[in-house]
Amino acid sequence: MLILAMGLLSPAYSAPPKPQTQPLAIKGYDPVAYFTLQRATPGVAQYEYSWDEHRWQFANALHRDLFKADPVRYAPQFENFCAVALARGEVREANPEFWLIVEGKLYLFGKAIGPDAFRQEPEATLERAEHNRGLLPGKQ
Repeated sequence: MLILAMGLLSPAYSAPPKPQTQPLAIKGYDPVAYFTLQRATPGVAQYEYSWDEHRWQFANALHRDLFKADPVRYAPQFENFCAVALARGEVREANPEFWLIVEGKLYLFGKAIGPDAFRQEPEATLERAEHNRGLLPGKQ
C-alpha cells in the first residue's frame, strides 16, 4: 500500500525530452521571410518543421506552411554555406544576415561583402559554386 500511496502523491512521470538530432538550418532564421518581408528574420522553435535532415524555424505559422508546401523554393541554394566561398573552392558557414535573392533563389554569404561580390559576376560565381557543390559536407 505504501508504494501505491507514493505513486498517487508524486507527480506523473514524464520521459526526458528527446535531444534534437537534426541540425538547425540557417542558424534558426526564417527562410520564407527573405521573400515575404525582404529581411533576415529569426524564427522561433514554436514554428519548426523538419525537412532535408535539418530543423527549420519560422517567424509564424504562415511562413512554416508556405515552406512545407514548397521547401525547394525557399531553402538557400547552398544550404548553410556561403555561395561566394564555395565558388572559390572553400566551404564556409554563411551568416544569415548577409543574403541576396537572384531570379527567385536565395543565396547566403559569410561576410557583408558577399552580396556585392556575387553581383559582380553572378553567372560565373554560380557556375563555379555549382561545380564545387561536392565539397559540401555529405555531398561527396
